[in-house]
Amino acid sequence: MTLYARFATYLDTVLDRMVAAGDLPEGLDRKGVTVEPPRDPSHGDLATNAAMVLAKPAGTNPRALAERIAAGLQALEEVAEVSVAGPGFLNMRLTDSTWRAELAAIHAEGADYGRSDMGQGVHVNIEYVSANPTGPMHMGHCRGAVVGDALATLLQYAGHKVTREYYINDAGGQVDVLARSAHVRYREALGEDVGAIPEGLYPGDYLIPVGQKLAAEYGDAMVSAPESTWLVPFRRQAVAAMMDMIRDDLALLGIHHDLFSSEAELQAAGKPEEAEAWLRAHDLVYDGVLEAPKGEASDDWEPVELPLFRSTKFGDDQDRPIKKSNGSWTYFGADMAYHYQKAQAADQLIDIWGADHAGTVKRIQAAVAALTGGKTRFDVKLVQMVRLLRDGEPVKMSKRSGNFVTLADVVQEVGKDVVRFTMLTRKADAQMDFDFAKVVEASKDNPVFYVQYAHARISSLDRRAAEAGIALPAPDLSRLGTGELELVKRAAQFPRIVEAAAQNREPHRIAFYLNDLAASFHGWWNQGNDNPELRVIVATDPATTSARLFLSQGIGQIIRNGLALMGVEALTEMQ
Repeated sequence: MTLYARFATYLDTVLDRMVAAGDLPEGLDRKGVTVEPPRDPSHGDLATNAAMVLAKPAGTNPRALAERIAAGLQALEEVAEVSVAGPGFLNMRLTDSTWRAELAAIHAEGADYGRSDMGQGVHVNIEYVSANPTGPMHMGHCRGAVVGDALATLLQYAGHKVTREYYINDAGGQVDVLARSAHVRYREALGEDVGAIPEGLYPGDYLIPVGQKLAAEYGDAMVSAPESTWLVPFRRQAVAAMMDMIRDDLALLGIHHDLFSSEAELQAAGKPEEAEAWLRAHDLVYDGVLEAPKGEASDDWEPVELPLFRSTKFGDDQDRPIKKSNGSWTYFGADMAYHYQKAQAADQLIDIWGADHAGTVKRIQAAVAALTGGKTRFDVKLVQMVRLLRDGEPVKMSKRSGNFVTLADVVQEVGKDVVRFTMLTRKADAQMDFDFAKVVEASKDNPVFYVQYAHARISSLDRRAAEAGIALPAPDLSRLGTGELELVKRAAQFPRIVEAAAQNREPHRIAFYLNDLAASFHGWWNQGNDNPELRVIVATDPATTSARLFLSQGIGQIIRNGLALMGVEALTEMQ
């Protein structure tokens, strides 16, 4: 149990006693009551809004109620002082021994410090990346991949059961284009001079090995064969090759999915028909005619009766067709069936999408709400594109890859950890620049370096103490003064940050927190530059050195725990 959760329990006990004594009525809703750090640290260590939330339903004055609650909290052994502020906010200052005990807890729990059972085993399906299987991963896919993977790890750490899923869009027209592009490379592998890749096909060199493999398998049998003969097998083999490439690219970022779902297999299994039948049985699909598009001449539009989903019933601005006039499924119809399938196997769904898909959020949310009776929580996290720069100038595209910068090239240049950390340094829906020079810069303005440097500094301390020949006693935490305990207070927020980040589906909060923690640590460390007595290692004072090493190691543990959630290795040395 986190320190904040523990004090929330203490507060509940105080309130229960007040109810038993007749000072509060029974049955008050306490959902809005919180225990958290005050906005201004000078006010104390913890604050609660209990009196403000409960006073009105209790029919009493909030400040008077706060005074009675304060009396109960003041009796706690871990509380040094309770004060009432403003109209009824309660601020608590904890004893130094409480914070020393929390530092000991960080050491005792190690990698589990911050782990939570908040999720209570609720099964969450997170679908992320899901790039069309038409080429290697490029930097347009990178940010969503990292955000989705970090969110999955975060939710697991917070007590959820998590399935990482990749949806293979292998049933649309783009995979037919891929097959035709592979056919060109197939003929090329057989010695034909194909010239420039025809407009509308995929020009990247990454299809050359696919063509060579097809040539080895089929010889020249498919050169003059009609498209109807080779399209399906070429499509199947080209998609398989692209997915192998995508898996390899994702592995460079440390990303591995639990489940790969095929759109083509979904349709072959009749899942869209199942979803449509269920919706018709509940009067949520009907046959109707859409209104003519605004601004379109009447002779350019012909009314066609289509099966329409009643998405307006769930907040969408118009009902949506699930089939085209030729009877094939619309993108929406296929996606609706895919989400129906996911919802049958998980309690909650999360999709990580590019910001260019913002227009389809409402209709998919409407479909999930309809198909699950509103019982399945469904979140869509939109991720903005990343602008690639080098010393402030836009990065040129790669001809080899077909006019885009590959993820593999970027990871090879700056490293997995730099890429992953950088992708989490801003909210997912905020614009981001990725400057190759800045992300590897040894500067406090570069959070990747700043956090890693803090951990590397901490990792050097045992070695430096040994080199100084200091015989270290068991740590006496009473040697830690006010400045050191402020660091403990910052570290003790980690479990609370984990739960808030998981609840809000925002893994970037971990990166923000680590940057703040690193700043506090560096600030404490740098005090020793001016005053040798404030250094971590003081050769003439082994007892203080031992206590400060214990503190530093605790901070290092928090940094490792946070970086692990981000999928980033904690460095012990930096060049």
